[in-house]
Amino acid sequence: MNTRLPTSIRSIGAAVAAIVLAAALAGCGGSSSSPSSSTPGGGTSVSGKDVFESNCATCHTLADAGSSGSVGPNLDDLKPDQATVQHQVTDGGGGMPAFGGQLSDAEIAAVAKYVSSVAGQG
Repeated sequence: MNTRLPTSIRSIGAAVAAIVLAAALAGCGGSSSSPSSSTPGGGTSVSGKDVFESNCATCHTLADAGSSGSVGPNLDDLKPDQATVQHQVTDGGGGMPAFGGQLSDAEIAAVAKYVSSVAGQG
């Protein structure tokens, strides 16, 4: 009995596997939407927690955000300072993609302030 699949079926299987892998890798980073809310002065205020939940939680663990990602470092253990978070989010490195071209300066500043203020607290 011949149990080998025809080449066309194996090719389709390989293509599906590649698509699944690409989708999984693209998941780190979430959406690139800009969560913000109106302030009494008519400006906008960016929530660092919202930015984290939308862009970082799939890869990083942070108790305050209720995230348990395991691709990137556990931020509760790492307890990075604000400057470190801002640099890492902007420029990436060590396997993390750069978000400098995807997030606004205000979003990056907000998420850096948020992470540095809550990491290790939960």
